[in-house]
Amino acid sequence: MFDSKLFRATDDDSYEQLGTRSRLQTLRREAEHDEPTDRIERNYSVKKPEGGRSSPLSLLAERWLPEPLLRSRVDPGRAGLLAVALVAAVVLAGVLVLAWSDRPEAESAPPPLPPPPAPVSTGPTAPAELVVSVVGRVERPGLVTVPAGARVADAVSAAGGALPETDLTGLNLARRLADGEQLYVAIPVSPEAQQAQSGQPGSGGGDGRLDLNAATKEQLDGLPGVGEVTAERILQWRTEHGRFDSVDQLGEVGGIGDARLSKLRDLVRV
Repeated sequence: MFDSKLFRATDDDSYEQLGTRSRLQTLRREAEHDEPTDRIERNYSVKKPEGGRSSPLSLLAERWLPEPLLRSRVDPGRAGLLAVALVAAVVLAGVLVLAWSDRPEAESAPPPLPPPPAPVSTGPTAPAELVVSVVGRVERPGLVTVPAGARVADAVSAAGGALPETDLTGLNLARRLADGEQLYVAIPVSPEAQQAQSGQPGSGGGDGRLDLNAATKEQLDGLPGVGEVTAERILQWRTEHGRFDSVDQLGEVGGIGDARLSKLRDLVRV
């Protein structure tokens, strides 16, 4: 309570002092009649602005500041809120970096295996040249060498060609040759040899040579150097001796010398 004596005017007081004391007395009276203001609650909360909308700074504080700090009576101010929010953002960034670095790394798929190498063929290689035996009505019967892929006509030409008036209809001149085979040009041969020369598979196991013990007069007459008379002598010798035991026994037949025998050796058998 104010002491009223202090505010009593004296004659010596100036006009200014009287005014000051008058204002003080007015303030005293107002203070005595004023109602006590609401006490601030112990728990302090950030006051939202009018209109119910929070400012961006308040929203940032409510999101990142801990609850005890929001309820305390300490007001950090705008600068303080910005600093606290910045620290929280740095901490959050650090947590995210640590979480990202600790994640398991995806393992890359292993490279595909190279394809296996192509198998190398170990089979026999085709010869560059073929050796063929040409017998019968040709200029130079015997072995001839022709390139791989040659045909029957090439072998006949290599043997000097067929003799005049030789019938080549029994030969398949377009057939490809095989290494080591034998060609019979216009002479009687066994059915197996005829099938081989025509390019058809044979049905028997003969080698294509004429059997002296089973040949007819006409077949013997078709051999090179053997005419009708010599063929008759061969049949007569076979009848007298029963059979031929070797091809060399042809030399005992009249009219067959060593030169003719050498030509017949590859064409007949026993």
